[in-house]
Amino acid sequence: MTGTVRSVLALGSNLGVSSETLSLAVADIVDSPRVRLRAVSPVVRTAPVGGPEQPDYLNMVIEIDTDLRPHELLAHCQQVENKHLRQRGVRWGPRTLDIDIITYGELVCADEKLTIPHPRAAERAFVLQPWAWMDVTATLAGRPVTELAAAAEDLQSLQPFEEV
Repeated sequence: MTGTVRSVLALGSNLGVSSETLSLAVADIVDSPRVRLRAVSPVVRTAPVGGPEQPDYLNMVIEIDTDLRPHELLAHCQQVENKHLRQRGVRWGPRTLDIDIITYGELVCADEKLTIPHPRAAERAFVLQPWAWMDVTATLAGRPVTELAAAAEDLQSLQPFEEV
């Protein structure tokens, strides 16, 4: 791939067989010839943040190289979510699959459809800690991800996920 950008995506699921959904979603994301997988974080179990009462989430982070432009990548991620029966009825509600674009190279943008870096990523341990385990040198908006993870309020609710 020429003209590629490195991007970090966060994936979460708390409906259905979440561990299987996450694995299949990663495969679906990189099924495009325009997306190449660079790294995959460990999966963590986390309590929901905000929204109605709901089951715990499984979360993970992946790093990709892509030549998709930011809104094309968003559309691609939403197609993968739809393939896994994502429903968009309740804000911060339970879901079969959620894919967020955390970073897209060094791009900073905000419009009605997409904000990069993700506006709440810097305070969410369920994004930051798996990302830090995947890449201890990672930074977000110039700050070490390991430092941001250590300061995140939801860090205590995070547990490594072990498939039984």
